[in-house]
Formats: sequence, C-alpha cells, structure tokens
Amino acid sequence: MSVEIEMERTTPPNATVETEPDSTLETDGMSSERPRRINKFAIGAITLVLLAIGIGWYLYAEGYENTDDAQVDGHLNPIASRIDGTILAVHADDNQAVQTGQLLVELDPSDDRIALQQAQAQYDQAEAQLHASHPNLPITRINNQNDLTSQQAEVVASEAALAAAQHDLDSAVAKLKESQAVNDRNQADFVRYQTLYNKQEVSRADFDQYKSIAAAQLQTVASNQAGVASAQKTVEQRKAQLAQQQSKLQQTESSAPLQVAIREADIKSQEANAEATQAALDQSRLNLGYTRITAPVSGVITQRSAEVGARISKGQQLFMIVQTEDLWVTANFKETQLARIRPGQQVRIHVDALRDDFDGTVESMPAVTGSRTSVLPPENATGNYVKVVQRLPVRIRFNKGQKNLDKLRPGMSVEPKVHLD
Repeated sequence: MSVEIEMERTTPPNATVETEPDSTLETDGMSSERPRRINKFAIGAITLVLLAIGIGWYLYAEGYENTDDAQVDGHLNPIASRIDGTILAVHADDNQAVQTGQLLVELDPSDDRIALQQAQAQYDQAEAQLHASHPNLPITRINNQNDLTSQQAEVVASEAALAAAQHDLDSAVAKLKESQAVNDRNQADFVRYQTLYNKQEVSRADFDQYKSIAAAQLQTVASNQAGVASAQKTVEQRKAQLAQQQSKLQQTESSAPLQVAIREADIKSQEANAEATQAALDQSRLNLGYTRITAPVSGVITQRSAEVGARISKGQQLFMIVQTEDLWVTANFKETQLARIRPGQQVRIHVDALRDDFDGTVESMPAVTGSRTSVLPPENATGNYVKVVQRLPVRIRFNKGQKNLDKLRPGMSVEPKVHLD
C-alpha cells in the first residue's frame, strides 16, 4: 500500500508507469496468514481447555452434595428439682464443665429428714401389727379344731344319753306292763277272794291279805305309769339336747372356715398396710436423697436459674447441661439432593466459627420433612397450592479422634459436603 501511494504522488495523472512485480508483497501476505493460523489454534486450544475444565468441574460437582443450611446439634439435658424445697447451696455456674455425678445444688433437708422419721415410725408400727396378727391365724385354727372336736364329743354324748333314756323308757314300759299283768291277776284274786269271803269260805285274814296285795299292786302300776311318763320326758329332753348339740356342731363346722378366712384377710390387710408404709418410707428416703441434685451426664452448664435461698417447686428447671462430647450435624438438604445420599458416606464438614474442616459420616436419613414437624404444618389441601422444595434433616456424625472436636458447640453453622459413591 505504501508503494502504490508513493507512485501516485510522483507520477503525473496522465503518465503511464510500468512497474515490476514486488516480491515484498508476497512475503507480507504470507506473514499475515501465519498469525491468523496461530490465533485459530490458540482459540481452539483454549476452548478445549475450558471444555475439559467444565467437564471436570461437572463430574466433580456430580460427586458430592452440599448445603449451608446445617448446624451442630447435641443433647441438651434440663436439670430440674424432683421435690419442693429451698436452695441451700449452688455449686455450678454457666459455661462450667461438669462430670457425671458432680454435685450441682443442695436443698434444705430438714423437712425431708422429719418426713423420713415419720415414715419410719409408721412402718415400724405396721410391722408390729403384722407380726401380732400372724399368731392369730394358727390360734384360730387350733381353737376351731378344738371346738369342732368338743362339739362332736357333745353330739356323741347326747346320742348316748338319748339311747340310755330310750332304754330306760323301754324298761319302764316293760315294768308297767308287768305290773299291769300282776295287777290284773291280783285284782282277779281279790275279786275271787271277796266272793269267797262273802260266802264265808275263806278267812278274814286271807281276804285282807289279797285286798292289800291288790291295793299295793294298783300303786305299783301307778308308779310304773309315772316312771314311763318320766322316761318319755327324759327321752324328749335327750332328743332336744342331741338336736342342740348337732346344731352347734353344724354352726362350728360352717363358722370355722369363715373365722380362718377372716384371720387370713386381716393378715393380708396388715401386709398391705406394711407394704404401703414401706413404699412411703422408700419415697421419703428418695426425697431426702433428692435434696442433693447431681449432674446426670457430663457436659457444660448453661441457663442457670438456681439461686441460694430461692423456694423451688417440683419439676422446676434449674440448669441445662450441653453434652459436648456427643455432637452431630443436622444438615437440611433439599429433597432433590437426597437421591444418592445414604448412611455410611463420608462427609467433609466446614465449621464457620472455627474456620476449620472436620471429617464425618452420614449416620441416618430423615423420617419426615422439617415442615411436617413444625408447630403449624402446611395443609396443601386448602387454599391455593404452591409447590415448595422441601428440606429434610440428615444426621451426620463427627468421626472420633479429630483435633479441636472439644471446641464444637451446638448451634454452630457448618457447611457439610457429602461425597457420593
């Protein structure tokens, strides 16, 4: 271009100039084509590198799932009083590390000590009553057996007395019949001798003798009749006595088991009373022990509300213990991220507060979304439905033996990255 411009400047407008081919023009064209080729090669190489980086980044991104909606979690153990009382001393404060069994609070034990003494006295009284009632059962059984034996003997004696009275009655009846027969004969002899005496065929002495014999025999018959009547009354008395003894025997036989049952029931009642007083005694001992409130777990104290001299009620919270030795991560992944996450996968956990990374393991998968366990869960069947991607809490456990695990605290924000298989 510069050559042509110079020629135009030196040559007149109507002049004809013959020029020879210039080799420099050819070399300039070749040199301009080389940068173009180099630029195309560089662009292609850069494109390939970027494509490789993009593919590598895609493959890397497909190999893990992460979220920033995660935090450190742990067990928060509320410490409350199990009895009513007045705080005598407090041995722990906020942010203080405590061990299992360490004394935290002392309550005034005076009232509980007196209650224990009363419960002990009631238990001793119940035990004494129970021991006193135990001998009554065998005594009742022995008395019942003796009464039964005595009544049976009385019945046997009454039966024997009735048999004897019946025998006496039979004997009296036989005597009466015999005396009546003799009387009939004597009366007949008297009548005959009276006839003979009237005819003066026998002496007056014989007549008087038979007359007195007949009169005496009448008295004998009357006496035997009275004996029969007396024997009959005796038989009736013996029958009444036998019936009475049999009735007593039946009453004894029927009442003896009832008396034993009453004694057994009384013993059971005394045993129940003793058990109730034993339970009250045990409860009083427990209440006295509850005046010393100890740490049930190891951890760090927080939310202290216990103050010396304060009157507290049963169930009132005094502390909160955070178990710093048993922590995990609750990672709220989107439901679209859970397809390839499963227990046992390795996790890299970045803790914002410590600016450090920790290794962990997916421990368990969630049972329900966070929205369903909220105070007011959504009800999609009412109103206008708007689909919202739900989040589910995945539990991730810190691997043991790592440095600075003791610095972790529940509530710290973390960013877990789950390496997918």
